[in-house]
Amino acid sequence: MPTSRFTRRCALALAAVLTCSLAAAQDGWPARAITLVNPYAAGGPADNLARTLARQLESRLKTPVIVENKAGGGATIGTGAVARAKPDGHTLLISTSAGHVVTPLMQKIPYDGVADFDFIGVVANQPNVLVANPALKAGSVAELLALAKKEPGALNYASAGTGGATHLGGVMLQQRAGIQLTHVPYAGAAPALKEVLGGQVQLGMLNLAAVLPFVKEGRLKALAYSSRQRSELLPEVPTLAEAGIANAESSTWYTLSAPRGTPAPVLQKLAQALDATLADESFRQFLLSQGSERMVLSPAATTAFVREDRRQMAQLLGAMGSLAK
Repeated sequence: MPTSRFTRRCALALAAVLTCSLAAAQDGWPARAITLVNPYAAGGPADNLARTLARQLESRLKTPVIVENKAGGGATIGTGAVARAKPDGHTLLISTSAGHVVTPLMQKIPYDGVADFDFIGVVANQPNVLVANPALKAGSVAELLALAKKEPGALNYASAGTGGATHLGGVMLQQRAGIQLTHVPYAGAAPALKEVLGGQVQLGMLNLAAVLPFVKEGRLKALAYSSRQRSELLPEVPTLAEAGIANAESSTWYTLSAPRGTPAPVLQKLAQALDATLADESFRQFLLSQGSERMVLSPAATTAFVREDRRQMAQLLGAMGSLAK
């Protein structure tokens, strides 16, 4: 037998063995416990969501799902750890725009927040709410815009931190509405809320879960909801678009992803488990209790969603003069 023909047959045989081995490995997935990395500290809203999701995935995948907190670096420590992990479906990431989009745009980091991941779906979406201290003489967005245009920069708004979704939501509001507000960043939603409630800052752009109890008590005025549709929890509050400010939606979204190169059959099983979780009424009620919405997207649609968020944030950060590269 000619050497070239023998070589080809050996190569084909080897490829068949490797294909069968890969298929067998995928059929045996998961072979051990799955680690779900949360790039935020224990005890926060992301941790609560991660642990609730982990229990849901456990029941559907029939294997333990262990949440591992790797906080720090604007969510880049945990996000980067998953980017470097073995792409076998046993290491997953629940993360936000901070780790995938905003921090990578503002700093040089050793991973690509989009290209280094296989996105499985959106776990939750938590829109912001534009709130005001009751003493502010503006009961609507229209009245707020009139005040802001009369004295540019005189009104302050609080956010949960520079570079986060609440800060950038405020920037987007100003750009779309053609107004100027003064940003007052805080180290989290709690201190920001305290200042708005106390009247030291007139406005806040904060997530729904943080402001909801105070809106219900009448201690804050909710002027607009930063989503495409009204919230079930605040049905009387108009969206920003309904209030006349189009394309100004902002939120904290959470995606489930795996390292790039994870086998397609594994990703498919994970997507099916996530879809079943999102369809579960108990999980829907949990999200609602956290001021979050379901956003059911396919893996391809989720990837497109994250890419579009990066495009918009790059544009926004560039306009702010904050883009580092």
